[in-house]
Amino acid sequence: MARITYVEHDGTEHVVDADPGTTVMEAAIDNGVPGIDADCGGVCSCATCHVYVVSDPQPDLPARSGAELEMLEFAVGRQDNSRLSCRLVVSHDSDELVVTIPESQI
Repeated sequence: MARITYVEHDGTEHVVDADPGTTVMEAAIDNGVPGIDADCGGVCSCATCHVYVVSDPQPDLPARSGAELEMLEFAVGRQDNSRLSCRLVVSHDSDELVVTIPESQI
């Protein structure tokens, strides 16, 4: 299992254990984490699952695809550490990931 910590904009934390192969978005939805809307259901076409990866050190994550970069152009408050959580797949049992959820997805 991988551990994902979701931090809401007000500092509230939600710690979730996720199986390898699960996306950060799926783990949030399955565990009732607020703030990740995922309007498109995880097909990288809406940018409403935007998060900031704040883990230190940075985990081994897949590079942003062209589609993800295009959708991030629509994300509110985009930063250098912005990612779409539907594109972040838990890949190792030892993964520990911390993400911050923006105050608004739209």
